Amino acid sequence: MKVDKVAIIGGGNLGTAIAKGLLSNNLLRASQITITRRRTSLLADLKEKGVVVTKDNCAATRGADIVLLGVKPYQLEAIVREISPELNENTILVSLATGISSEQIQSYSSVQLPIFRAMPNTAIEIGESMTCISAFNASEEQEALVVELFSQMGEAIIIPEELMAASTVLAACGIAYAMRFIRAATQGGIEIGFGSKLALQISAQTIKGAADLLIQKGTHPEDEIDKVTTPRGVTISGLNEMEHQGFSSSLIKGLLTSFNKIENGK
Repeated sequence: MKVDKVAIIGGGNLGTAIAKGLLSNNLLRASQITITRRRTSLLADLKEKGVVVTKDNCAATRGADIVLLGVKPYQLEAIVREISPELNENTILVSLATGISSEQIQSYSSVQLPIFRAMPNTAIEIGESMTCISAFNASEEQEALVVELFSQMGEAIIIPEELMAASTVLAACGIAYAMRFIRAATQGGIEIGFGSKLALQISAQTIKGAADLLIQKGTHPEDEIDKVTTPRGVTISGLNEMEHQGFSSSLIKGLLTSFNKIENGK
């Protein structure tokens, strides 16, 4: 299936990150991407690169093969109803909103559509996202196309729709949790003598290396931890103190709190 036009409805942080990801990976020409935002001046950098920028959601959707909905959940119904006249049964609709099921989204449209829910994280801008995707009323070819699209900007997998809320917490919220860890490690580095820039560089690269070890080798975190925790050593002493202070339990509780907020809407 050939893609000639992608429309991104909602040029906020995630929408612009996707547009930049599409451009940086040469997936589409800039002129094949249309993005909308009420304050189009905030998309000036994309416009300079040749991306079509507009306030008009219907004009953006018209003729698009894939429409990505990067709007807030409470805006989704109004947006789908607005653009519905421009959709047809072959238009692939991809919702980036949390908490709104594919069946709900379908009920907003007068046309039966292949609907996907996708949850990338902001690392999509540099081609390093972890994107979880669910499919509804879609063919295998359409599923493959959407996975291929997001796979060009990181890792992408199809999951059951009932796990989309969990994927939002683990992947999308998770990038913020990882950033907070790096910030804390940087602050600790300053405490033990490094300047802030050098502490950040060391902390960030160390976390990147740890992640790459697991991804490339397919090992379990504890296997890699065992390699640096020698008897009566400094690493195990530090790890044990972190656990005494609730490191793992606080992270798990944070994940569960975010998940429950999505599930309960509070």
